[in-house]
Amino acid sequence: MNLNAKAKAAAAEIREGAPDAFADLIDASRRPVQTSDMGGPLQERRSISEQVANRIIAMIKSGNLKAGDRLPTEQQMGVAFGISRPPLREALKALTLMGMLESRQGGRYMVTDLSPSRLVAPFNAMLSMGDYDVQEHFEARGAVELTLVRLATLRATNEERQRILKHAVDGKKFSTDPVAFRLLDIEFHRALSDAARNRLLSAVAQGLYDIGLDVRREASQVPANIEKSVGQHIEVAEAVMAGDAEAAVAAYRRHLEHIRDTTIEVISKHND
Repeated sequence: MNLNAKAKAAAAEIREGAPDAFADLIDASRRPVQTSDMGGPLQERRSISEQVANRIIAMIKSGNLKAGDRLPTEQQMGVAFGISRPPLREALKALTLMGMLESRQGGRYMVTDLSPSRLVAPFNAMLSMGDYDVQEHFEARGAVELTLVRLATLRATNEERQRILKHAVDGKKFSTDPVAFRLLDIEFHRALSDAARNRLLSAVAQGLYDIGLDVRREASQVPANIEKSVGQHIEVAEAVMAGDAEAAVAAYRRHLEHIRDTTIEVISKHND
């Protein structure tokens, strides 16, 4: 039986006992296309397992797969994607570690709850895939976080404004303690996100914040970098306290540029 015939047989089985959405993926897999989403060969930019993981993620994000949906068997999915079991299992394992799938008894996988934090989990794997681009990363951070800062300035309660300012000013105590400063930095950024009252933007911002932490940890070992970040935190906080959204956004933009530049310095040092 050739691959096309196997795919048709598998599609028939899946339509009987699996989500209809996955049947669409089965049909798509029968097309004579083995290209990546970048237009090149399947393995030109990403491995087969990464391609498969991205296809399943796309189905989850689009709503074709929903929480509680049970995926077909490994054999059926292998036929659907036209791949062997090892790369398929690697993809399923990665999605399980991300929290998007759960392994159930009998070797079947089920889609978990689709909270925003789970949907941004793939961002955190970017570095391991070798796709990290500093400019791209901070362009994305700017698009999301500048909006959050604007919303926080407009929506924050008096108590939230005080909390943001306190976290900013407390940073002065930790200019020589990088670990303590990093903990406080997380709380400062979280306070801004909380005050913005947009859970989706906050979830995306957290995912973007978590990218490149190893590099930023190294950058924070330089006392001058901490001192500058603290000063910028205070500028942002004071603008939020005053309810001046334009000033808050401008100050936060300078802060992101500082983080970007110090990140580039660390990467350049390792590349020399």
